[in-house]
Amino acid sequence: MTKIFDDPASFADDALDGFAAVHRQYVARVDGGVVRSTETPAGQVALVIGGGSGHYPAFAGLVGAGLAAGSACGNMFASPSAGQVYRVAKAAETGGGVLLSYGNYAGDVLHFGQAQERLNAEGIETRTVLVTDDIASAPLAEITKRRGIAGDLTVFKVAGAAAEAGLDLDAVERLAIKANHHTRSLGVAFAGCTLPGAAEPLFTVPEGMMSVGLGIHGEPGISEQPLPTASELASLLVDGLLKDKPDAAGSRVVPILNGLGTVKYDELFLLFGKIEALLTAAGLEIVEPECGELVTSLDMSGLSLTLFWLDEELEQFWSAPADTPAFRKGNLAPRRARSVAVQAGAGTATAFTATAASAALAGTAVQALKVAQSAVVEHEEALGKLDAIAGDGDHGIGMRRGVDAAVAAAEQSHAAGAGLEEVLAAAGEQWAERAGGTSGALWGAAVTAVGRALGSKDTYTEADAAAAVDALRDAILTLGKAEAGDKTMVDALLPFADVFNRGIDDGDGLVRSLRTAADAAARAADATAGLSPKKGRARPLAEKSVGHPDPGAVSFGLIADRVADYAASIERS
Repeated sequence: MTKIFDDPASFADDALDGFAAVHRQYVARVDGGVVRSTETPAGQVALVIGGGSGHYPAFAGLVGAGLAAGSACGNMFASPSAGQVYRVAKAAETGGGVLLSYGNYAGDVLHFGQAQERLNAEGIETRTVLVTDDIASAPLAEITKRRGIAGDLTVFKVAGAAAEAGLDLDAVERLAIKANHHTRSLGVAFAGCTLPGAAEPLFTVPEGMMSVGLGIHGEPGISEQPLPTASELASLLVDGLLKDKPDAAGSRVVPILNGLGTVKYDELFLLFGKIEALLTAAGLEIVEPECGELVTSLDMSGLSLTLFWLDEELEQFWSAPADTPAFRKGNLAPRRARSVAVQAGAGTATAFTATAASAALAGTAVQALKVAQSAVVEHEEALGKLDAIAGDGDHGIGMRRGVDAAVAAAEQSHAAGAGLEEVLAAAGEQWAERAGGTSGALWGAAVTAVGRALGSKDTYTEADAAAAVDALRDAILTLGKAEAGDKTMVDALLPFADVFNRGIDDGDGLVRSLRTAADAAARAADATAGLSPKKGRARPLAEKSVGHPDPGAVSFGLIADRVADYAASIERS
């Protein structure tokens, strides 16, 4: 259990501040993460990595010469927001373009993808390479669905060395893709991890058992088996990875034995000896191995084995020097310190010219956000527990962070005289910024889309409400790309939108239509218990998820119910 903190909600930021203070010769703190504090040659490709906090040395510990130019750091186990990624990339790039690289998780894909679009729109050429090394998360035929775990290191190291060598963006991207294709990982856990401030771990492993195929965000493994001996564990890991080796695999391999948090180095060294013997017996030559904590999961008791299959080109960049807070190889000449410009997240003051109707409805929107906030606060713990069954357990925390930030931004914007569209734009931006994760991106886009659809008008009708619900639905569908039956928020959203619009068309009125739509959403959310997830972190743990409703659908239904009650209270008054 994590014991040292003042406020669990600020744990990630507080830890990152301390990290930057300790390692100021390597990194500088910027809004959203860290970048190199030393000079980088003009025109060099900037490798920007990142993900949720709680995985040190990943990701901030890998920023430095020969490796990453910057790291976007989200909250605990939550992807950084698009704004964070954008600001880190802006602070890191030096004119050679940006390569974004990160583990293949839905929230990271959404937020990094939005940042990439923004950077490209500004003329900063930006590409993405996803890490997909975890063989337990999808079969070989669906390798693009695999998530990224400790294999992040091989991809980052090759890409960073290629950038350091002066290669252009095309070449750096090609090598990162190649490194990912040559990397395979498999992990096990003996006990779960506990988020700061939480009383219980995200998952537990029965006494005398071991969980196989775990994720690095506190997701439980895909199966359990009796606790093996060291030799048996080495065989399980090596045999599994050798069966999945890439087509182009040669005989030279880099084994990376990674501790996930509480497995001691002595145990890792013991196990590595067994692993080396098995690889040698299989006719493989060991090249520059690594053994230690490289991608962790807070205080999880577990480990993973990565095999990185080399050819002459990949070996050149794996062996190249690097100098970062947590990963050092070879020797690099000292770098001069540089001045880092901080990219602020807040915008400048704006003069608002809202219509009277827009200003009045903006006040109603603020109150609606507050009642949504009350629903999330009341059910935060339950949503987290539900998410921990087949995910990382952060849905309640993430929703709380997002809606709290949205309410604060909406209140501030409304107090400054903003109209409905501006208030909801401010709320949506901050929801996405502070929540991170898939739900943060989706709710942020949805709230913003509602404001854009309603605009600033002299009068508002029920048809405008229907258009706003359509905009909410379309924003979530477009960004998240989920469909009915995927076991996501969409399974509650679609019935809500359909029933609401039908009620408006039938003349039921706004309040009654909202009530029946919220009821439909709640029923649909409950019905997701019978579905198998096809999206997100729950997908690799589909069997564990069946029988339990989807957390995103449940939270949508709770918010819809609370907002419908609020609308009814306005009508009664």
